Amino acid sequence: MKNVNSELSAAVNVNNISKTYGKKTVVNDVSFTVEQGEIFGLIGPNGAGKTTAIRMMMDIIKPDSGYVYILGEKLKEKTKNRIGYLPEERGLYKKQTVIDTMRYMSSLKGVTADDTRLEMLLKRVGMLPHKNKKIEEISRGMGQLIQFLVTIIHNPDLIILDEPFSGLDPVNTELLKDLITELKNQGKAIIFSTHQMNQVEELCDRLFMINKGSKMLYGNLAEIKQEYRDNSVFINYEGDISRLNGVISSRQKDKYTEFFLDEKTTPYDILQQLIDKRFTVNFFEVGTPSLNEIFLRIAGGNNE
Repeated sequence: MKNVNSELSAAVNVNNISKTYGKKTVVNDVSFTVEQGEIFGLIGPNGAGKTTAIRMMMDIIKPDSGYVYILGEKLKEKTKNRIGYLPEERGLYKKQTVIDTMRYMSSLKGVTADDTRLEMLLKRVGMLPHKNKKIEEISRGMGQLIQFLVTIIHNPDLIILDEPFSGLDPVNTELLKDLITELKNQGKAIIFSTHQMNQVEELCDRLFMINKGSKMLYGNLAEIKQEYRDNSVFINYEGDISRLNGVISSRQKDKYTEFFLDEKTTPYDILQQLIDKRFTVNFFEVGTPSLNEIFLRIAGGNNE
């Protein structure tokens, strides 16, 4: 029996949605929830079904089966004004000024944003001096920041970001990450879809990985990394420790060496040997794969 209260309390409840075009199943029986106050990663290779899933959540297309609850109800027109959606395909009117763009976009969400709020948002991203420039006169990265601001200008409860860092330099990437974290701390639910696994690893609390339309991973990031952990240790050391008992192979990484252990050897056994042999160890950590390594292990670069 389904827990109705749980469905209604989650910011997003995706329940067994599927979508088929002709003979091709693009999304196959996908389910997940997104809670208020969390950043939720929606990841997968190109053609995996991410964008189709987002479009079904937004009611842009209808699922063939299953259903979606958004902010406690099936999506209605008034509910859409509680959502901020940054699509992968950007679109701003090039002949409009920055400030007029923000006024217009806020009006589409039923909000009359006074200039004080608009200027505060522009100042937050360093764009206030450019408020009277036309969109065509600012850089792509600046346009991306404006696109993000109009996504959140109406103070939405649910924010869906599809490749939000595309086109941003490192400084503006960090700025945008800070803004996303602030929104999370305000209790917003944020869905973050990207190919950049390092950004997911840094920002997301939980994630869902889709590949060929089906669920591959779902859950807490730390638990997923623990599940895919090899029996290995990461060590940065001085000297020759190649004769450690229980080591079956090793590989060099940027700042350390990863040693793979046999089934009978634990990381503690290796640490004890290092202590007993008085090696100089600068770094020692039980090996857990990065999300990028897990992604490659599952997807294998096999895009549709």
